[in-house]
Amino acid sequence: MPLSVWNKIPLPIIGMLHLQPLPGAPRNSQSLPAIRDLALRDAEALVAGGVHGLMIENFGDTPFESGSVPPATIAQMTWLLAEIKRFAAIPCGVNVLRNDGVAALAVATAAGGQFIRVNVLTGARVTDQGIIQGRAHDLLRERKRLNAEAVQIWADVDVKHSAPLAPRPIADEVGDLVHRAHADAVIVTGRRTGAMTSNDNLQKVVAAAEARPVIVGSGVSPATIAMLRGSAAAAIVGSALKVDGKATNAVDGNRVKELMLALNS
Repeated sequence: MPLSVWNKIPLPIIGMLHLQPLPGAPRNSQSLPAIRDLALRDAEALVAGGVHGLMIENFGDTPFESGSVPPATIAQMTWLLAEIKRFAAIPCGVNVLRNDGVAALAVATAAGGQFIRVNVLTGARVTDQGIIQGRAHDLLRERKRLNAEAVQIWADVDVKHSAPLAPRPIADEVGDLVHRAHADAVIVTGRRTGAMTSNDNLQKVVAAAEARPVIVGSGVSPATIAMLRGSAAAAIVGSALKVDGKATNAVDGNRVKELMLALNS
């Protein structure tokens, strides 16, 4: 299991809190308190529906920074996660897009988050932000310096919205993530937001991850959740739980209940 609190749960569901554009982002039109209120509304619907964890993400901050995000983004996300943690008694995590793992670690450490997501922990990927290189060495050393080993690092392999500079077998990439970058869990996704990974790809990642948990990070829905049982250690769900299945919309409480019913049936 990614976290010991989930040991007795067959497939923990982590609901996404896609934050509206933060102050300073090109598309921002709301105050930080207004953005918090929307995030809390979504969190309330997710918790009421029975999800087992939450993850905040600066999803609205397009176009994303290719490297370090501004200090204001770190401060804003720290406050927002702290506000979510005051409301939600379940584990919470953070992803700072596009790939600022050190910022995510700072947010989680300051606000009480239990895990972070890093899209490119090792290697290099071609993305709409250009070439993004993994900096596991910086992140792991910062975690040690902060004495924050309790904050888990969940790392994507062959992450969505990207392509490799040089194709490699996915098993080799997973091996580097777990043995050389020391990821606590591996996330496998489809090619884009809301797209499901193939069962074949999932099984390859599970086999290569050995003892590390494998988390499905996109495309999870009532129709696909059955294939995850017995393979995935957890699932991150965003689009499928939103009004009309669109990631930028509000969480739909009925969709949350439908997913949890499919999970438990």
